Amino acid sequence: MANADTLSLAARMGAGRPPTFSFEVFPAKTPEGHEKLVGLVGELCALRPDFISCTYGAGGGSRERTFDVVERIQKQYGVPAVAHLTCVGHSRADIAHILDDLDRRGIRNILALRGDPPAEGAPACSAPDCFAFAHELVQAIRARFGASACIGVAGFPEKHPLAPDADADARFLKHKMDAGADFVITQLFFDPEMYRTYVARLRALGVTARIIPGVLPVVDFRAVERFCARCGAGIPPAMRAVFEPIADDPERTRATGVEFTVRLCRTLLDAGAPGIHLYTLNKREPARTILAAVRPLDAPAL
Repeated sequence: MANADTLSLAARMGAGRPPTFSFEVFPAKTPEGHEKLVGLVGELCALRPDFISCTYGAGGGSRERTFDVVERIQKQYGVPAVAHLTCVGHSRADIAHILDDLDRRGIRNILALRGDPPAEGAPACSAPDCFAFAHELVQAIRARFGASACIGVAGFPEKHPLAPDADADARFLKHKMDAGADFVITQLFFDPEMYRTYVARLRALGVTARIIPGVLPVVDFRAVERFCARCGAGIPPAMRAVFEPIADDPERTRATGVEFTVRLCRTLLDAGAPGIHLYTLNKREPARTILAAVRPLDAPAL
């Protein structure tokens, strides 16, 4: 089994280090789905990613499953894994309990997220010290684990839907970095110019950390449209012109989508992006094909 130093992302995220290539998965809702995910995780680990992250359901509904997956990735496969953790609606006591659980499991790589607010009519946290913002979670993680934790946060090239404007969104990100975050993974986007201007905006504020673009492979254009509508991401007109005519042809959409995604990744890397984080949607393909096309052949093994 890999040791704690090997499983930490801190060295990989340092200035001047090579680009990282990583995957995201989400926990399954059923025992059958979990067994499929276990098989997928093994296949993804065999591709030698720099790390794999696992998402965390709204309000912590999938917390145990998330942590189980992350623990398995690290202990069984020796691959660094990142546990997503949302904080909105949690008290400091809640978060302390969760961080104790992470400590017992040997998990030190955490993506600290605000999370969605409770649905209308749902009970909110009644404690006086409820967490409301991601920077509070970053502070709590850093206070609990010190330098042994590697903390990521989310970035939004098109701004967070709740941010009043792009400049305010950048200041919120800077606040998270000042609280102790180590790196950034962005929300999906499809226009590389958005990423370039986003990074420039953050650098102007003094953010020096690695800002890893999150990339969603285009395999089902209608599904991409629905996903973007939910999260506030846009679809560039040029992209729509490519996929709209073939949206009802699954095979052509998939083939064109893989080519499109590979071009996007290569454009980002050529422009200096410090890696690619692929949202797999719990599928081996086309993530495997895209990774093989964009990762340098001499990329160091784990």
